[in-house]
Amino acid sequence: MNYSRKTGPLDGVRVLDISTVIAAPFGATLLGDFGAEVIKIEMPNVGDPLRNLGPYKDGEGLRWAGIARNKRSITIDLHKEEGKEILKKLVAKSDIVIENFRTGTLEKWGIGYEELKKINNNLIMIRVTGYGQTGPYSHKAGFGTPATAFSGFTYLHGYPDRPPISPSFSLTDYVTGIYVAFAATMALYHRDCHEEGKGQYVDISLYESMFRMMEFLVTDYDQTGTIKERSPGLSGHSAPAGNFLTKDGHWVIIVTSSDKTFTRLAEAMNREDMLTDERYKTNSVRLQRFDEVNGILADWVKTKTKKELQKILDENGVPMSPIYSIKDIFEDPHYQERENIVEVNHPRLGKVKIPGISPKFSETPGTIRQIAPDLGEHTEDILCNLLEMDADSIENLKQNGVI
Repeated sequence: MNYSRKTGPLDGVRVLDISTVIAAPFGATLLGDFGAEVIKIEMPNVGDPLRNLGPYKDGEGLRWAGIARNKRSITIDLHKEEGKEILKKLVAKSDIVIENFRTGTLEKWGIGYEELKKINNNLIMIRVTGYGQTGPYSHKAGFGTPATAFSGFTYLHGYPDRPPISPSFSLTDYVTGIYVAFAATMALYHRDCHEEGKGQYVDISLYESMFRMMEFLVTDYDQTGTIKERSPGLSGHSAPAGNFLTKDGHWVIIVTSSDKTFTRLAEAMNREDMLTDERYKTNSVRLQRFDEVNGILADWVKTKTKKELQKILDENGVPMSPIYSIKDIFEDPHYQERENIVEVNHPRLGKVKIPGISPKFSETPGTIRQIAPDLGEHTEDILCNLLEMDADSIENLKQNGVI
């Protein structure tokens, strides 16, 4: 694809991304997708560890291209005083700093929020940790998988007679990244659109991003004392619901989250009798016979091919989807029409496909303006053109290992 130079709704916003790996950097990428200028600050000769995480091709980490697009990379050693001074000069010219060091680390280095705020009183700092900036666990090391377990999410997943299972990818990190972008835009709105608006810091923890989505657990335990146990799919919410196997061997998922939806399903199955049967007529009674109701649906699904089933349920307004592999996704015309997968030019791998832009704005759409940068690719450009440093000063920083 041709990299567009169009700008999005965040045009004019400058973000300093001093974070590493997934959650916080993903949030910065989302801001970059919608027009923000994102300057990624990395350690010289080391860079973000995400550059080298698998999967790989020809020794090249394949995740970097998608998660670090729309960023410029500058290398600065923040352990060195000269590096801290460069950071402060960049802060003076920026709107947002995104960081995910362990609680207290930036303060120990003398570049915490209170110090940086002295340089730029309008600064917004997004701070991501495993357990937050406060509380007895605030100084613990925080990674996505342990934070997922701490949130209560992992406890719910798996089979009752087997160990709990963690998500098969970094779900909590990506969810937290969405909170990062959400928080940054809210803080910008407050700062710039309110008469007394000002900069502030935002405290985001990995575990809270997941915990916030599970209000059903909180109220149920508070009011009934119920400890929801793990199950391999939806349970306790609606019936029927789950994964079902078609006549031609395809797995599909069908959910009836309301009685109205169940009515449509019963009509599609030619089982209108279930709509007046006291055993099945409402969701609350169907839940008491969950396995039985799921079995009735499973037996019917087995009589249809995937294509036949999709046609019948779509025509009746019943939510159903095949369970897609990535191969299925690549071949699906809906993904293609919505440009959910786009192609970019990689300096070593050639043509590379990465996720497209989401969500889609009607007037100020997001764009992929540049591919993920090589380590330090924009160091000299940023120092020279943004901070107005001369060539000799930049060379001295190189010689001293600052950049």
